[in-house]
Amino acid sequence: MTALTPEIKTALEAIKVFPLATASKSGIPNVVPMASVFLVDDETIWIGDNFMQKTLANVLENPKAALYVYGAGAKGCYQIKADVTVKTSGEEHAKMKAMIHEKKPNLPAKSLLILKITEVYECMPGAEAGKRIL
Repeated sequence: MTALTPEIKTALEAIKVFPLATASKSGIPNVVPMASVFLVDDETIWIGDNFMQKTLANVLENPKAALYVYGAGAKGCYQIKADVTVKTSGEEHAKMKAMIHEKKPNLPAKSLLILKITEVYECMPGAEAGKRIL
């Protein structure tokens, strides 16, 4: 796994909504905005599933995803690639559900996507665009 740098963690904390990209096993892409995103540790990001349909189906058949980190307050632009595990019960799922309900009690928090970070790429325009940084 890949450990995030302090700069990338600061960028993650500054963003409220993250584009999450997945693809079906046959390669059909899907990108959706995610707000229930939690940095758990230097190698792990949790995403709460409140309304996923295509995204959930994609990661169940092709457990890979990319999270785009860029926006107001973020000093930098990053693409984080990860292997995904889905949990619908257990201690981690219960903790994620509590984290979501603390902010928005009416959300369903149906399942938990656990992203184990495998790679990070530079996204800012320029000579370094697309360069793997972790």
